[in-house]
Amino acid sequence: MFLHDLKYFIKVHVRRRDLLFWLMLFPLVLGCFFKMAFGGLYEMETKSDPIPVAVTGSQEDGIFKSVTDALDESGEDILDITYTDEQTALDMLEKQKVKGIITLDGGISLRVASNGLEETILSMFVGQYSVYEKLVKDTAKESPQALENVVASLSAEYDTVKSKSVTSGNTDNYTQYFYNLIAMAALYGALLGLNIGTENQANLSALGAKKCVSPAPKWRMLTADIFGAYILQTLCMIICVSFFAFVLKVDFGSELPLVYISSAVGGMLGVSAGFAIGSVSRLSSSVKMSLSMAVTMFACFLSGLMVGNMKSILAEKAPWVNELNPAAVISDSIYCLGLFGDHVRFMYKFTEMIAMSAVFCTVGILLTRRRKYASI
Repeated sequence: MFLHDLKYFIKVHVRRRDLLFWLMLFPLVLGCFFKMAFGGLYEMETKSDPIPVAVTGSQEDGIFKSVTDALDESGEDILDITYTDEQTALDMLEKQKVKGIITLDGGISLRVASNGLEETILSMFVGQYSVYEKLVKDTAKESPQALENVVASLSAEYDTVKSKSVTSGNTDNYTQYFYNLIAMAALYGALLGLNIGTENQANLSALGAKKCVSPAPKWRMLTADIFGAYILQTLCMIICVSFFAFVLKVDFGSELPLVYISSAVGGMLGVSAGFAIGSVSRLSSSVKMSLSMAVTMFACFLSGLMVGNMKSILAEKAPWVNELNPAAVISDSIYCLGLFGDHVRFMYKFTEMIAMSAVFCTVGILLTRRRKYASI
């Protein structure tokens, strides 16, 4: 009989178009809008284009040529150089086609039209080049035999600092919106949980009245409904994560199987929370629905779905909020996998989700069991 109840719970709720819209279609559509809004923004913000600069004077300056060639060979594509005459260079600077003019006659000098980041980088480059140029020329004049060693030491100085990423995961800060979108989809499982509470109370639905007079054990029907809701919500979460990962090409890092597991457990948390809310008998179904949606969206707001840095603000001002917020816990479990592959933190968040689900389920069962009615 347990399997019979489980089968019919799934069949009934699969046909509920309103539920399927909120549980699956709405998160997918919202994910498409997120992709259109945020796709490529991170690359645009972090990409460093070569600085356009005009070079005038001695175009056969061997030292300058060797330095720029060495930068190109090392992959440090800093300058986009245009060799030209002084008048053309001035016209280019005036029309903002270049950020500065480097003059090589009688040494090196720089002329810029404004003070910005790129102009500052040019100034630093010219200053360092002047030092190295003087050192090389003085060495060639006074100790030609040591010139090779000096050049080698200067080249080694460029190589002493190596850039190394602290993580091999996805550092795109806009991806956290998709993490929070998964958390929202998981908490929408509360709609299934609400139905469980409503459909097991005789004063709220005709089906609840039938179940209350049924000779079948109430615990068996309740357990079948909860398991059926877990199965449906897990399927919705698998579809949601798969759509984001393989259609929208959201980078979840190298731990995608654990992302599926975390999302599924987050869906269980959403169902359990809805079950607890739905088991409060004195509230009507419409009030419970409104309360569930309001709580879900507020939790997602605090986790950063609407304001990206909200979670960071709360971590600084009130860190306990992130620990108690189900949406923040779900998104954090995925975030630590996508960015760091941190299994320790993942297990902590995973355990927290299991504990919250158990608490909500216990509350729902205690509010539902052994309820008596004056009349049905």
